[in-house]
Amino acid sequence: MDFVYYGLVLILPLSAMMARRIPIGRTLRMALIWIAIFGTAYIVIAQRDRLTGWWPKQSAPQATVRIPVGSDGHYWAMVRINGTERRMLVDSGATTTALSVVTARAAGLDLKESPFGSLIETANGRVTADHTTIAKLAIGPITLDDVGADVSPAFGDQDIIGMNVLSRLRGWRVEQGVLVLNPPD
Repeated sequence: MDFVYYGLVLILPLSAMMARRIPIGRTLRMALIWIAIFGTAYIVIAQRDRLTGWWPKQSAPQATVRIPVGSDGHYWAMVRINGTERRMLVDSGATTTALSVVTARAAGLDLKESPFGSLIETANGRVTADHTTIAKLAIGPITLDDVGADVSPAFGDQDIIGMNVLSRLRGWRVEQGVLVLNPPD
């Protein structure tokens, strides 16, 4: 079907050239030139991901954070929680930021901030967690104040950045295997 479509597309310019009674040699030469132009454009567009290193990249705003995808297919960020540095999984499927008890204690977080525990739904089922507030959370040059987090022994040693952090940014996206975080305004 594609051949029929492309054949019909070629009929219009070829019939215009024939109506002008241009010699066949000149017509073929012009047709080959146009085929080369469109073929080159098609290849450049189709292979643009492979060709990105050939021209300078656009400069990102100063405070933009770029996190390459890890070998496990996840995005891992070095995060400072009240000055304590931890490697955390960035998970857009997590509603809130989740911290291990070890990380929460190292960051000096008040685990008894709320007298009531929360029952939260995780990928591994329901767990009971304590809610706390992180005074300063920093991912590179991006700093957020008063970030809510859940802490539970059920999280093991896993620390997660959730949507409560991502939604406070001006924007975030994935470009060619790189998570781009734009700071809040």
